[in-house]
Amino acid sequence: MDKDNKIFVAGHRGLVGSAILKNLQGKGYTNFVLRTHAELDLTDQRAVNDFFETEKPEYVFLSAAHVGGIMANSRYRADFIYINLMIQNNVIHASYKNGVKKLLFLGSTCIYPREAPQPMPENCLLTSPLEYTNEPYAIAKIAGIKMCESYNLQYGTNYIAVMPTNLYGPNDNFNLETSHVLPAMIRKIHLGKCLFERNWNSIRKDLDFRPVETVSGSASESEILAVLDKYGIRGNKVELWGTGKPLREFLWSEEMADASVYIMEHVNFADVCPKEGEVRNTHINIGTGVELTIKEVAALIKENIGYQGELKFNASKPDGTLRKLTDVTKLHSLGWHHSIEINEGIDRLYKWYLNNSNQ
Repeated sequence: MDKDNKIFVAGHRGLVGSAILKNLQGKGYTNFVLRTHAELDLTDQRAVNDFFETEKPEYVFLSAAHVGGIMANSRYRADFIYINLMIQNNVIHASYKNGVKKLLFLGSTCIYPREAPQPMPENCLLTSPLEYTNEPYAIAKIAGIKMCESYNLQYGTNYIAVMPTNLYGPNDNFNLETSHVLPAMIRKIHLGKCLFERNWNSIRKDLDFRPVETVSGSASESEILAVLDKYGIRGNKVELWGTGKPLREFLWSEEMADASVYIMEHVNFADVCPKEGEVRNTHINIGTGVELTIKEVAALIKENIGYQGELKFNASKPDGTLRKLTDVTKLHSLGWHHSIEINEGIDRLYKWYLNNSNQ
């Protein structure tokens, strides 16, 4: 990419998209075409086609997606498959029709089977059943991988699919109904600390900025206590879903962005395409290759926040996949490695959360 090439970052306000935009700006790229969801609904085929025909972006980062944690994936299965398929189909096809030079499609490691070998290599895709709780989302992302591969093979496009591990970082989603595990634990334990210390001023500021369901900071103490209790947040105890035994790998979102920009600058489809035989599994895992149990991550968060109460795991709630460690051999062979470890990342994210909760 040249610094003045026109770049479309789809989902530029989200966790990954905002980090990609920041990384590109820091490297001197200047020519961006950006649209909020209100300005461009990526599930609207006509609107997407009109946008591409008018703006003619040369490079596309497809980081827009409908995402959520285990609770949201279980409740809103139709939304997760429909919305993500529509976004991908519209953006990838419009990119082809309008001569986009290169596209980076961001998926998720939930594409891999529930009983995948550990660490998970790219070639274990579609070898056995998926984890049930997030199957619709995973199927959508698998379709995106195959769409990129198929357009490359039929039309000679240069579309790369990358599969990030569990991401966390600035602009993360802290909604207790829909957030992923790490930001959810940070918010739960933070609110538990505030209750433990009877710091109602901080609780009300938090709920004013991010209401839980319909409960804001202006609600009565009894209403606030009731809704927090519903999510397992009490002064002397915070309840977390599952057994705490599943192992997870976490990558700081700004490092995911750096890997994405690196791949866009240095890696082409020809670099990941088999030289002979069937073309499969050309996607690239992006992760750290390091894992911890959910219980260990929760303990790190508790220590960082300074919560003095108890952490209790509710084994009646689902754990999800028991282990999800990426094999990052291909990524390392292409020249990129992570540098931010989980301790530093948790500290950074909690500080970001505090700075963005009391405005």
